[in-house]
Amino acid sequence: MLTLFVAAFVLGLIFNAAPGAVFAETVRQAARGGYKPALAVQLGSLVGDSTWAVLGLAGVGLLLQLDWLRLPVGIAGVVYLLYLAWDSWKAAKQEFSVNGGAAAKKNALRSGMMLSLTNPQNVAYVAALSTSMGTIGVYDPTPKDYAVFFAGLMTASFLWCFICAGIVARLFKSANSGWTKVTYQLCAVAFFVLAATSLRELLTHSVARSNVPSPALTKPL
Repeated sequence: MLTLFVAAFVLGLIFNAAPGAVFAETVRQAARGGYKPALAVQLGSLVGDSTWAVLGLAGVGLLLQLDWLRLPVGIAGVVYLLYLAWDSWKAAKQEFSVNGGAAAKKNALRSGMMLSLTNPQNVAYVAALSTSMGTIGVYDPTPKDYAVFFAGLMTASFLWCFICAGIVARLFKSANSGWTKVTYQLCAVAFFVLAATSLRELLTHSVARSNVPSPALTKPL
């Protein structure tokens, strides 16, 4: 069990260290509010990460292959990324002071939750990770094995919240107003690129599925 936990922990760190929308939002919040808003983004993302992890390990990732479920969730993610891109670009043109108050932390927490909950790719990733159990000798996982694997993933995710927020906040601790505005503009571009990439993947997936012939049409006479 310890080997399984450690393996899941390492995979969890790799999963969380991959740059994406949550990381970009962490940088954006750190540039303006420092450590606490950055940490709030990371902690908020745990809500989505844990939700998708449960779904992935429960084997319901196949549900996201259904367009009626996958498309709405994916489109919601694209829309929210576009909103963050617009909000970041707008904020870069405004004068503001560094503020890590309660309102900033609340908004950062909500952003982290929204970004992770509207990213259905996480469920496929976690489901794929669970297949790696066979490499450490767990060929027929039991509910207990899945529970240990989930605990390893979530432990890594929880610790990464503090590691990532600390590193990012330290980098921007002495940032001046000009550098902060540039950071906001870069984050806006990153959010826009992520939204465009997500939309392209959604459209590609939908077109590919629409081109698959129906079994009734391919059945020999």
